[in-house]
Amino acid sequence: MNSFNISVRQFGVHAILVEWPNEVEETILLEILQFIEYLRKNHLDEKEWEYVPAYNSLTLICKDTVLDFDYFKPKIKEWYTKKGKVEPVTRYLWRLPVCYDPKFGLDLEEISEKLGMSIDIVTDLHAQSMYTVYGIGFLPGFMYLGGVPEALEIPRKSTPRSKVPMGSVGLAGKQTGIYPQDSPGGWNIIGKCPVPMFDLKKEKPCFVKVGDKIQFYPISMAEYQLHKIESEVGIYKLEKKVLDA
Repeated sequence: MNSFNISVRQFGVHAILVEWPNEVEETILLEILQFIEYLRKNHLDEKEWEYVPAYNSLTLICKDTVLDFDYFKPKIKEWYTKKGKVEPVTRYLWRLPVCYDPKFGLDLEEISEKLGMSIDIVTDLHAQSMYTVYGIGFLPGFMYLGGVPEALEIPRKSTPRSKVPMGSVGLAGKQTGIYPQDSPGGWNIIGKCPVPMFDLKKEKPCFVKVGDKIQFYPISMAEYQLHKIESEVGIYKLEKKVLDA
């Protein structure tokens, strides 16, 4: 049984955009992930199609040929109606270290003043929360993490930085995330993670996928330097566990 109404529209000559209600809800995200599994197994071979889930939408990309939208629009709605009960998607909880040292937390003092709480409370709240990966984009490996406590919600910076260092952990509105490489950015920086989020040398350049969860834990500057070296030589062991269905 399906809980939501979906819309289907053309997104260029090679893609179709399927949209659920415009809400940030984990139930919607999970249904999108389950629909992907159903399509992969029954209708749209992964060799020919790419799936891009994010928040309340799914982009279906036909890799090699121009698609016949008039054919696929009713088919997708039919498949969604008929998919029935789908096996739960395997998701993981990843624990990632963050050093909240002022050297890395470039905006901690400003955030503390704007939110009216101490720096320690800001970092404790950030580390105590569990976040859902609602999308990956902007940069390869950039995770849009939802689930920021209301007390930590703060707007993007009015003037973005021309360069945010790789590994920087930021806050913006209801989201947090890690910059996977040096880049311009307007998020409020509160710390730094020594674990690379994207590595082209690996079979899976980005180890995290949409639907997974992230939990941060604080580390010292010395631990940051150690984990950074471990990551660079390829011996750092990521902490993960399977989430309950």
